[in-house]
Amino acid sequence: MTGLALVLMVLVFFASLAIQWWLQRTYARYSRMANARGLTGAEVARSILDAHGLNGVRVEMAPGVLTDHYDPMAKAVRLSEPNFHSPSLAALAVAAHEVGHAVQDARGYAWLRVRASLLPAANLGSNLGPILVLVGLGLGAVGLAQLGIYLFLAVALFQLVTLPVEFDASRRALGFLQKMGFLTPREMPAARQVLTAAALTYVAALASTLATILYYASLLGLGRREE
Repeated sequence: MTGLALVLMVLVFFASLAIQWWLQRTYARYSRMANARGLTGAEVARSILDAHGLNGVRVEMAPGVLTDHYDPMAKAVRLSEPNFHSPSLAALAVAAHEVGHAVQDARGYAWLRVRASLLPAANLGSNLGPILVLVGLGLGAVGLAQLGIYLFLAVALFQLVTLPVEFDASRRALGFLQKMGFLTPREMPAARQVLTAAALTYVAALASTLATILYYASLLGLGRREE
């Protein structure tokens, strides 16, 4: 079982690398293609927010590349510097997606609230879970290792709840871009590809966590049999 779990971990690892490569390739491709209206990511984000009555949500620039996110505490959509200033198809897709999270927040989207409630446990599980598992296995402390696995399960649950949040934000983003006329029908497939590639990274993250949990559990089971 341990060998099978290890093989699964390796397969998931390479699948995750492939998805990351596809995201970077897709993003780079459509970052070089300007939208027909010449609008920047920041302009589109501001327009969508205002159209939904979210005038109090700020649009800010974040350092780095693909560091785009929505901050629910600060009520701010933060776009990476390239997407903030760029009129590319990729920039508009990413900007609309982050605004999708702002709209979720304003409308009280249930899964977003659930994810926020799970964040402390997920952070604890991510930081402490692997340590407890490895220390527990090393010391032969089964209970400690089990606690680590349970903490790691909190990470998996958080990532699972993240999926509907991200998929819904992408669905909203495509609706914004199409209905508000920011992209032409010929440009919409590009936005869809960018958002699909990004969404798959969350699927890969969940698969990686589950494979890791399975591997740790198999190690724990092997230790029991040897006892």
